[in-house]
Amino acid sequence: MAKKKKKEKKFTKKLLHKYRLVILNEDTFEERFAIKLTRLNVFVLTSMSAILLIFFTILLIAFTPLREYIPGYSSAKLKKEASRLNYKTDSLVREIESKQLYYASIKKVLTGEVSTVEFNRDSVIEAAKNDPEVLQITTNKPDSLLREKVEKEDKYNLFEDTSDQNNIVLFPPVNGTISQNYNLKDKHYAVDVVVATNTPVKATADGTVIFAEWTVETGYVVIIEHNQELISVYKHNSAITKSQGDLVKAGEVIAMSGNTGELSTGPHLHFELWSKGYPVNPTNFIDFQ
Repeated sequence: MAKKKKKEKKFTKKLLHKYRLVILNEDTFEERFAIKLTRLNVFVLTSMSAILLIFFTILLIAFTPLREYIPGYSSAKLKKEASRLNYKTDSLVREIESKQLYYASIKKVLTGEVSTVEFNRDSVIEAAKNDPEVLQITTNKPDSLLREKVEKEDKYNLFEDTSDQNNIVLFPPVNGTISQNYNLKDKHYAVDVVVATNTPVKATADGTVIFAEWTVETGYVVIIEHNQELISVYKHNSAITKSQGDLVKAGEVIAMSGNTGELSTGPHLHFELWSKGYPVNPTNFIDFQ
């Protein structure tokens, strides 16, 4: 026990034993600086210096741009740019999905691969008669004759009030003899109107050109999107005068008729009307004669 205490006293004495650190001029041996130290002081100062060095290193890494040079750390600017690109990529993916659906619907219009419904003016009137929520109004014969006369006069009116978006006046794209009528059973969702080559083909209503390209089977094709989800299609043209994205007015020339495409059997215009994704009979709305 006494031996152990003796060792402890000796260790304590070593820790507290004073030393003198002197800095001398090498040539003159003049004392320039002197400091008294103990082993304990040296240990405490070294430990405090190490702790401060670690502390300031952590601050340097955490709150200064120097951390970017340490492997595993990325810059705030890079993170911000990555986040922006992530949101942009997500938006682009949604936009691509929307465009794919849109192009799929256009493909259906071009190929005719779609289920059909019979849609015409008479069917709408009949449906309205059977609807109990629709107010039934009876008209007399003079009134009916007047309405029919006004409808005929306004049918090809090119100066209709564009502010009323609920009514669309359809203009005949060409005038001629119909060689093949609209036929659901044969999947012929159009009327073929016989006309001379290079006859001007006109837009049936105001709208935007959404397709104007050459196809192998149907030659030069123009597709126009109108109000109320109505689409008109013009095929087998010899030339087109409009490009995708162009705005057109009713009666404006969009192409020249012809006999192009593998499916064409002679100079004519293949004209289709599509309402809300379904083909409709153009002769229910347009007089081609």
